[in-house]
Amino acid sequence: MGNIDYILEFSDLPAAVSFVEGASILQVAQQNDVEINATCGGRGRCRSCRVKMIKGTPPNATICDRSQLSDEEIREGFRLACQCFLKSDASIAIAPPVNETLFQILVDSGIPATGGKVMEPDSGVSKTFLLPERNSTGSGRNSEIEELLGGTETSSGASLTVVRQIPKLLKNLNDGITVTRFGGQVISIEPGDTVARMFGLAFDIGSTTVVGYLADLNTGETISSVSGLNPQSVFGGDLISRIAFGAEIPANVRKLHSKIVTYLNDLSKELCSQAGIEPDHVYKVTVVGNTCMHHLFLGIEPTSVGHAPYLPVIRGAYSCSAREAGLRLNRDARMFMLPLVAGFVGADTVGVILSTGICNHQGISVVADIGTNAEVVLKCPDGLFACSSPAGPALEGGQIHDGMRAALGAIDQVTIDDDIGVHTIGNVPALGICGSGLIDIIAVLLEVGIIMPSGRLLLAPKNKLSKRLARRLRNGPGGQPEFVLVWAKDSANHNDIVLTQGDIRQFQLAKAAILGGVVALAERAGVACEDISRFMLAGGFGNFLVIKNARRVGLIPDLETKRIQYVSNAAGLGAQMALISERERIRAGQLAETVIHISLAGFAGFQKMYLDAMAFPKTTSEKS
Repeated sequence: MGNIDYILEFSDLPAAVSFVEGASILQVAQQNDVEINATCGGRGRCRSCRVKMIKGTPPNATICDRSQLSDEEIREGFRLACQCFLKSDASIAIAPPVNETLFQILVDSGIPATGGKVMEPDSGVSKTFLLPERNSTGSGRNSEIEELLGGTETSSGASLTVVRQIPKLLKNLNDGITVTRFGGQVISIEPGDTVARMFGLAFDIGSTTVVGYLADLNTGETISSVSGLNPQSVFGGDLISRIAFGAEIPANVRKLHSKIVTYLNDLSKELCSQAGIEPDHVYKVTVVGNTCMHHLFLGIEPTSVGHAPYLPVIRGAYSCSAREAGLRLNRDARMFMLPLVAGFVGADTVGVILSTGICNHQGISVVADIGTNAEVVLKCPDGLFACSSPAGPALEGGQIHDGMRAALGAIDQVTIDDDIGVHTIGNVPALGICGSGLIDIIAVLLEVGIIMPSGRLLLAPKNKLSKRLARRLRNGPGGQPEFVLVWAKDSANHNDIVLTQGDIRQFQLAKAAILGGVVALAERAGVACEDISRFMLAGGFGNFLVIKNARRVGLIPDLETKRIQYVSNAAGLGAQMALISERERIRAGQLAETVIHISLAGFAGFQKMYLDAMAFPKTTSEKS
C-alpha cells in the first residue's frame, strides 16, 4: 500500500494526473489544483464533493456515501470524492455544483456615519500640489529631493520606490508635481496635479463572502462596492475545515493565501474600473475578517487557532505596505488590519463594535453577526463581553441536502395554508434552499405539528393535514423521513427539493450554537436574556431573516419585535470607518482591548445551555 501509482482522469480536463494508492479523489484533486467543492472539509458530512465514475470500478459505498447519496445515485456510480479511495486507474466526472448566480450579499454604500452623524474624512492620507523651481547655482549642501520638495532633507521619510522616481520627475517640472503623504511619510510623487484623485479600499473578508468598497478619501464617500464568494470555500465551508486543510502540508496555506489575495486583486480592479480610476491612486487599505481569514490573507499558518488554547499568531492592529501583502495598488499604499480580540473573535467583530456604537447604548444591548461562525457581543454596565460560536455552514446552505447560498433560484421565503408556498430569489423556478428559507420552512412545519419541539420530523403528525400537505411527507434514502417542498416538475433542476431529518438536525446544531452563545454571555455578565433592550442582527444573513420565524425556531431570544433591529453589514461599515478616519481606526484598537472574551469551550455550564438551545420552543409569545 502507498507505493503504487495510478492514473486518474477528470472528464472535463484535458490532462490526467497520477496518484498513489491510499489517497482519496478529493486529496488528489486538491494536490493538482482541480477544484471540487468540499463544504464539510472532506469529512463525509455533505454531498457537495460527489463524483461519478466514468471508467474503472467504483469502490464499495461507505456509510457516508449511503447517508448522503440516494440508492439510485450509488447504483449509477456516484461516490463522495472525500470517501472514495481508488485502487485502479479511473476516469471520473465531477458533479456540477448548483449554478449559483446573482448572490444576495448585503453591500452598503454612501458616506459612513457614526452616531447618526456623517463622518468627516480624516484618512491620514494627504496630497499637496507643488511647482518646484530648479536652483541653477546650487548651495553645495542640497539634494535633488530637497530641490523637488522645496524643504529640508526628507529622504528618510520617503520609500525607496519614491526616491527612485526622482530623476525621472526632474526631467520635466513644467506641469508641477503632486506629493502624497501618510503620517508624515512621502508615499508617492506624481507628475501633474492629482490632488483630486485620492482613494482607499476597505475589505470585509468573510468565510463565505467577500465585500469590497472604494472610497474617495477627499470626501469620505463610498463610490463603488462589489461582492462575491470567498474562493477558499472549495476547501471547506467552515473555519475548522480550512484550518485542517492548511495544516496538512505547507503548500496548502500558500494555496489558501493565494486564493484570497488573487480574489482581492480582482475585486480591486473591478472597483477601480467602476469608478474610472487607476489603482495607482489607491493609497490606503483597511481589512477586517475573522481570525482565520485574517491569518490566511497575511499568509500566516492558522493552525494555532484550531486547538487549545486557540491563540492567534498576532492579535494587535497590523500594518504593512499593500504591495507587501500582495495587493496590486500604489506600490507604497498602506494596508491596515484591524486588531483581533481572541482566537475566534476577529477584526470583523471589532468592526461591528465600532460601527454599531454599542458602547454608547443605554441598557443591555446585544449584537449578533451570524455566519458560518457567529460572533456575539453583549454590552452591559460592567463592560463589553464577546464570544464566538461555530454555527457551521448550514445557515448558508452547506451540509443541507438541497441547500445553496442566497442566489438566483434559492427558496428564501416559505408560507403555509392547505399547501406550501415558496418564494425564490429572482422569482424563478426553485433550485435549492438558502438559510432564510430553511428557517421559514422549519418555522411553518413546527406550527402545523409536522416537526416536534425535539426536532423530529413526523410522517404521521397528530394534527390533521390537508391532502396536499400529507402527500409531501415520505421516507427518503435510508428510511429517513423527508418533506418535499418543490416537486421535480416545478423545480429548475427537475429534482424534488426536500427538507430531510438530517437538515433539521444540522439547523438545530447551528441555532443552538448561536442562542447558546447569547445565553452564556448573559450569564457571564449577570443579566437575563429578557432584560436585553436592543438585539441587533448584523451581516447579510441576519438582515434577510423574518424576525417572527427566527424567534419561532429559537435562533434568537423571544423578545419583543421592537427590541430587535437590523444593522446591515456592520463589519464592512467598520472597515470603511477605519479607512476614512484615522481617529476611528485608532479607536478600534482601543475598543478591542476593552472586550472581555468568553471562551465557550471552557465556560462552565455551556454544554447544558447548548443542549437546551437545540430544542425548538413549543410556542412563542405574540410580542410586537
